Amino acid sequence: MSDKKLLEVKHLKQYFDIPNGLRTLKLKAVDDVTFDIHEGETLGLVGESGCGKTTVGRTILQLYKPTAGEVIFDGQLIKGSKTIREFRKKAQMVFQDPYSSLDPRMTVSDIIGEPLDVHKLYSNKAERQEKIKYLMDLVGLSSEHASRYAHEFSGGQRQRIGIARALAVDPKFIICDEPVSALDVSIQAQVVNMFEDLQAKLGLTYLFIAHDLLVVKHISTRIAVMYLGKLIEIGPANEVYHEPIHPYTTSLLSAVPVPDPNIARANQRIHLEGDVPSPLHMPSGCPFRTRCPKACDACAESMPELREIRPGHFVACHLI
Repeated sequence: MSDKKLLEVKHLKQYFDIPNGLRTLKLKAVDDVTFDIHEGETLGLVGESGCGKTTVGRTILQLYKPTAGEVIFDGQLIKGSKTIREFRKKAQMVFQDPYSSLDPRMTVSDIIGEPLDVHKLYSNKAERQEKIKYLMDLVGLSSEHASRYAHEFSGGQRQRIGIARALAVDPKFIICDEPVSALDVSIQAQVVNMFEDLQAKLGLTYLFIAHDLLVVKHISTRIAVMYLGKLIEIGPANEVYHEPIHPYTTSLLSAVPVPDPNIARANQRIHLEGDVPSPLHMPSGCPFRTRCPKACDACAESMPELREIRPGHFVACHLI
């Protein structure tokens, strides 16, 4: 991992207008999120469903126009159509569902070749076909399958097609949006290992979004934890996994299954009381305070800042 910051996200906000009778409510999907990713590293982004993980990824790629905040890639602020177009040559996304993210009317060759067509990255048809063959080999697909359609493949093979499509523009940075959650467990390991091999071979940098904490621990250099649109903890993967600081991270990790029954029985599972608040009616102060067993008066008054508690380990909690 390099010391160079490849991606900087500063005070990113993504609000959606939700009609509610005669008025409109603001849904704060991502609320004041700040982090950076160094060249060659993998940042794992975790949290329960609906916390804003996917929205962060899509907003970084400008698939959603940010409500506020800045995205800086390789030292350049991403703003304006020309800058965004150039950015999308260097940053790509692998989507969660390999079934809906591929056009059923297109052959594998056309799916993988589409980014080459959009960005005009070949001089003739022979070069285009050569690049498609190389990309298919890179992700473990046979070039004989180039004329087939997506529905003829298994889920794992479809995800490989999606990964090949993302690699077509020779990107530096890939956002992996729960890329293995729709796959069988046996296939998940193959795909995760392939991501690691591609990173070593091509020098890629990843934002790896997932809810499976074991997968995230395996692949990540650092882990960031989100709750209701807020970033509440970020630090080195082993440290966050084995020595979590924020009460939410602690409860999240207590739910991870352990293969040894003796250890599993000895582990104290932390059960959170109450339901997750609606993002349309957020509680004041810290969004986790309504379920936190340690909440105090200060938690209702203001949202705690993300502070460095240990070297490289940041936590947003009044109690720390």
